[in-house]
Formats: sequence, C-alpha cells, structure tokens
Amino acid sequence: MALNVVEKIDRFIQINNVIISTYDKSGLDVLVEKILEVNPEVKIYSTGNTYAKLKEVFTDKIRSNLIAIADYTGQPEMQGGLVKTLDFKIYLGLLSETYNNEHQADLNRVRGVAVDMVVSNLYPFSEVIKSEHTTPEIARSHIDIGGPCMIRAAAKNFIRITVVTDKKDYSLLASELHKNKGKISLELRFELAKKAFLHTAQYDTAISEYLINREFTEIAECYHRL
Repeated sequence: MALNVVEKIDRFIQINNVIISTYDKSGLDVLVEKILEVNPEVKIYSTGNTYAKLKEVFTDKIRSNLIAIADYTGQPEMQGGLVKTLDFKIYLGLLSETYNNEHQADLNRVRGVAVDMVVSNLYPFSEVIKSEHTTPEIARSHIDIGGPCMIRAAAKNFIRITVVTDKKDYSLLASELHKNKGKISLELRFELAKKAFLHTAQYDTAISEYLINREFTEIAECYHRL
C-alpha cells in the first residue's frame, strides 16, 4: 500500500457535520446548544439512545438539524444495536481529506458528507468489571467496537476533524467555536486527538488485562452454565 502523504491542510475547519454517539450523555444538551448558536445550519448525525436523548431535549428546535445515522447510511441498526456506526459511508466521511480529489470523488459517489467533528465516549468496561457479580460474558458484552473504531479514525484525521472523548472539554470546545466563528483550530484538533488515542489505549488495556487475568477454566465454566 502506497503512503498517503498530505501536503495541504487548513488551520481552521468550519464545523458543519457532527457525529454524536456517546454512552455518557451528560452535558450534550449544552454542547449541542452552543454548536447551534454559532452555526444554526449544522447537521448532527446520531445513533440509538443518543439520538433519542437529543430529540427529547431539543424537540422542534433541533428537528431539522438532527439526523439518525441509520437514515443517513440507509442501513438500520443491526444485531440488537451492536452495529450502528460501522458503515462504509461513515468512514469515507471520517477519513476523507479536503484536498485529495480521489477522496472527494469517493465521498461524492456515495453521496456522503465530510464529518468535521466526532463526539463519542465508550461503554464503561472498567466500571463493569469492578463488580464481583460480573461474569466473563457480561464483561464481553460491554466491549465497545464501533466507538473505538470511529474515535481512532477521527483522531487519525485530526488534520480535518475534531474528536471529543472527554465531556470536560465541552466548555473548551464551545469557547473555541465562539472565538473562531464556528471553526476549530488545528492546535485544538491536535490536542484532542492525543486525548482520543489515550482514551482508546486505556480502554483496550483494561480489556486485555481483564482477559489476561482470566483462566480458560473460568471462561469454560461461565458458558457451560448458560
């Protein structure tokens, strides 16, 4: 595979298309309200319970801005909600580069949009495994797949995308949007990308350590009882 070397990027990126898919939904109402203040035309793509929460909080105010990811991709959420954001159309929007003509042609071919921001946090695996009642199957069921994939793709493309994994950064994000009239700087995109990769690294570490500390007999016994 040939390396894709980028030679031109924008220091400031206008936030027009945002994906929001979070386990912890606290603070999202304030964040979305701030985004709408600086760009009333912004499109917010969301999934499952996050979509329901935003629709409930904003009712008519956000109706024209809020789009279910299933409606955008044309694919329903599958396998009981396990598959929501793992879609080709989404990843073209996450990984496309502004000044790469081939990328833009691919995006246009599927009638996709370039995603400018991803707001996501993950299932609380570390919290779940603290309980003495957590079986290997319960632990396994709390392993997030789509979230880490989406976060990593957005963080890799920090040259164009803002990725937010910590709700403590919502106020900083709102301040930057207001200061720059709806745009996010490369400096902040880079700093948030660092945090995003640390977030997924810590998440994967928690999973691997949990599995490493399990004996196969414990796993076999768990499923034998089912």
